[in-house]
Amino acid sequence: MNPAEVAPTLDQLRGLHLPGGAAGAVQGEIVAAAALGFLAALLVGLVRYLRGRARASLRRAALAELAGTRGLAPEARLVAQARLLRRLARTLAGDAAARETGAAWATRLDTLLATDFFTTGPGRVLADGLYRRQEPDLDGLDAELGRLIGRLRT
Repeated sequence: MNPAEVAPTLDQLRGLHLPGGAAGAVQGEIVAAAALGFLAALLVGLVRYLRGRARASLRRAALAELAGTRGLAPEARLVAQARLLRRLARTLAGDAAARETGAAWATRLDTLLATDFFTTGPGRVLADGLYRRQEPDLDGLDAELGRLIGRLRT
């Protein structure tokens, strides 16, 4: 009988061992990688939360200022709303955007607020018609500005 043909008994089997000299079931590199991944995900979440909060505070401040213009006289109300739009454009797109005038200003507002309200709609009065004699629908302007600012995504 050949020794290779003899089936080993349980007493002759070698004990189980981990490959590569690992001391435990979880290796240090795996724990470190998991911890770094968790920290990276936490950091990304924190940055997204803070950016979202800054956007919401800009939106909230603009809506509060818009609400503050409702008690003003009609001419002063239009001027206050136009100033609000200038400050909003400066915050979102920089000083050069806030200095634009005429059709370029109306186009900039439409781009920032994703609409055509200022180039083809009643919002033209805020873009280029502040000094013309007209009777705009101030409540309609307020409602539309509130809607546009409320859905502002920056």
